[in-house]
Amino acid sequence: MNDALRGTGPALEAHRKFLLWLIPTLDKFPRAQRFLLGDRIEGAALDVLERLIEATYTRDRKGLLRQANLGLEKLRHLMRLSHELGYLDQPFSQSSARLA
Repeated sequence: MNDALRGTGPALEAHRKFLLWLIPTLDKFPRAQRFLLGDRIEGAALDVLERLIEATYTRDRKGLLRQANLGLEKLRHLMRLSHELGYLDQPFSQSSARLA
């Protein structure tokens, strides 16, 4: 297993890469939506990151992972809405993420 993944876990690493793509993408939203829909998306994505970090360093992960999963579901709906409104040109993919 890759050393970077060993310390954090694959879900946390994948979400970090998603955030590297997401945050600059949200800056391209129209001004009115950047501070409404963009802030909600960014907040939801950062909440998921926090739950994944907490789950990584906790023995009883079930509740935290359930919260992270619920946050991902909310994020999916917000992202879909953004795409349908024309604010997102392309969906996230591993190939579109900047790999660190």
